[in-house]
Amino acid sequence: MQGLDPSKLPRHVAVIMDGNGRWAKARGLPRTAGHKVGVDRVRELVRSASELKIDYLTLFAFSSENWSRPQEEISDLMGLLKLFIRKDLDELARSNVRIRVIGSRDSLQDDICALLREAEDRTAANSGATLIIAFNYGGRDEIVRAMRKLACAVRDKALQPDQIDETRLAELLDTAAIPDPDLVIRTSGEQRLSNFLLWQAAYAELVFVDSLWPDFDRAAFHQALNEYASRERRFGAVAAPGLAVGS
Repeated sequence: MQGLDPSKLPRHVAVIMDGNGRWAKARGLPRTAGHKVGVDRVRELVRSASELKIDYLTLFAFSSENWSRPQEEISDLMGLLKLFIRKDLDELARSNVRIRVIGSRDSLQDDICALLREAEDRTAANSGATLIIAFNYGGRDEIVRAMRKLACAVRDKALQPDQIDETRLAELLDTAAIPDPDLVIRTSGEQRLSNFLLWQAAYAELVFVDSLWPDFDRAAFHQALNEYASRERRFGAVAAPGLAVGS
């Protein structure tokens, strides 16, 4: 645990894994090399979170804007996704980890959709930690899709406009029934959310680290958790004396 206080650990950690390309470029390597090392870091992070008994871990794997990247890089990323699920799914299933995938699937190729469904279906009955993979995900797109469902419900007279509130909208988001993240970590020194969990991260603690994602090891993760533990979460209110960070 390296000095971590279990009572102050977040229940849900979300991570923007940034910097694979810059890591590779600094070493004179193709971007794919950075992505491959990045997958190893994903495995390490999932194990670390499981050891710390963090209930939910969300990883920003592929954004809806990433399709604008060169086709060769996209193909490499899809190949790594397939490799990760095929290679690691058995271990995750044995470890009682449940996998959920958030993001739009309307435009995805059939083989990718089938792979995502397989990961979810094979682990659906697991009761341990939940690994959420944000794939073809964009926060604005997620909210728009939820609003369309609400608009259809109003059109069909199944819902009155004044019945729309935060709870009804949250129930239609991809993250329905998943608690909001307590901590959002972004690597590579960039300090923005980049369209990630815009609704859910309203009161999350944000920790920005300088390490590029392939360099984000267990020690860096623990350091981010310690930074979280040192903060006082008030959710817009005045903190009560002695209020615990994770409460």
